[in-house]
Amino acid sequence: MQLPLDKIRRQVCVLAEQTGKFIQQQRGKITSSQVETKSINSFVTFVDKGSERKLVKGLKKILPEAGFITEEETIANERKKYTWIIDPLDGTTNFIHGVPCYCISIALYFSPSGRTRRMTSEGEVILGVIYEPNRSEMFYATKYGGAFLNGKRISVTKRKKLKDSLLVTGFPTYDYSHMDEYIKLFRHLMKHTRGLRRLGSAAVDLAYTACGRFDAFYEYSLNPWDVAAGALIVEEAGGKITDFTGGNNFLFGKEIIASNNFTHRELVKSVKKFFR
Repeated sequence: MQLPLDKIRRQVCVLAEQTGKFIQQQRGKITSSQVETKSINSFVTFVDKGSERKLVKGLKKILPEAGFITEEETIANERKKYTWIIDPLDGTTNFIHGVPCYCISIALYFSPSGRTRRMTSEGEVILGVIYEPNRSEMFYATKYGGAFLNGKRISVTKRKKLKDSLLVTGFPTYDYSHMDEYIKLFRHLMKHTRGLRRLGSAAVDLAYTACGRFDAFYEYSLNPWDVAAGALIVEEAGGKITDFTGGNNFLFGKEIIASNNFTHRELVKSVKKFFR
C-alpha cells in the first residue's frame, strides 16, 4: 500500500511546530546541573529528551507500524520497513548557551527489507521535515514532491564556481581522527570561496543550503538523525548529496557533501584532495 505522504507530512509539520513551542518554553531555564555529558562536547538536557518523547508519541499515532532511529534513545531503536529518523533538538550546545540556531529534524526512511544499515538503492528517505522555532521556519519535502519553506517552493542557488560560493560546515566536536585533513581543507576553502560559516546545527545547515542561503555544506562525523531530513530537502530543492568520495553512503557513512549541484564536482575534488 502506498503511503499518503502529503497527509503524513502535514501531520508531522503540526507535530514539529507543537514540539517547537515546548522547546521555546524551556529556553533560558537550563542550569549547568541539568546538562548531561554523553561524550566530550556532546551534551543532552531534559529538553532534548522531552522533545523526543513528544515526537515519538505523536509519530506513533501518525504511522503506528513504523520503527525508530532516535538520537536520545528514549525509545528502543528498531528498524522496520518504515523507520522514523529523528533529532529532537539539533544544536543542543547552541540551545544551552542561548544561541538562537537549533531545530527539530524528522525523516521517514523506507526500506523494503527493513534494513537501514547503509544507504543503498534498496532504501531511501521519502519524507523530511526541519523546524527552526526561533524563526518559525518549517522546511519540508517528500520524495519527488519538491521542497518548501512555510508553504513556498524553494530551490538551491545557481552559482557555477566555488570561488563565487558561500559555504557552511561544522567543526569536529569529539571525533578528532581527521583534524589535520579537516584543517587543511578548511584553509584551502577559505582561500578559494567567498567564505565559510559554522552555525552549530547540521540540519539547519542543510535547510539553508536547500533554500539558497548557502551554496554548499560539508561535514564529517555526523549521524543519520543529523542529515536524513535535510538531505532529502536539498535533493528536492534541486541540489546534490554525496559522501566525501562522491558516492551515496552519506546517511550512515558519517560524512556528507551537499551542494547546489553546479559546484558539486569541484567541491568533491577539493575534499578528496585532503581526505584520502
